[in-house]
Amino acid sequence: MKPENPADARGLRVTHVTADRERNLKLSLEAHTGGTLVLCCKGRIIFGPEARSLTEFVSEILPAARRLVIDLTGIESVDSAGLGEMVFLHTWADAAGYALKFAAPRKSIRQLLELTNLISVFDVHESVIEAVAAVRDEEICSA
Repeated sequence: MKPENPADARGLRVTHVTADRERNLKLSLEAHTGGTLVLCCKGRIIFGPEARSLTEFVSEILPAARRLVIDLTGIESVDSAGLGEMVFLHTWADAAGYALKFAAPRKSIRQLLELTNLISVFDVHESVIEAVAAVRDEEICSA
């Protein structure tokens, strides 16, 4: 699951990865950057290779990027193992001083985060644009 890094026409580094090591994997990941790295997730964050692939991929790219927005727009469902992986990523990123934001969860995913009270733990934004702006605001404040 090594990312490719072709440069686009504007000179930005673009990374495309699809986590498809297993035929039945129900999660695809694609990362791209325009300043702040955004990880677009599609499918399910559930027990097994899906949850592990998210953690593995984020742990590979976040140390270099130092800030990441995880776009949940395409996530259809999350189970307890998926929530556990999200908590792990949040805790790890926070302890390491990285910025990790979650963006644009569907109504059902937002309700799950509210029900589990993780909405108050995670930095969740209504849209990717809002999450990227929050990352940039943090950069300005810490500069």
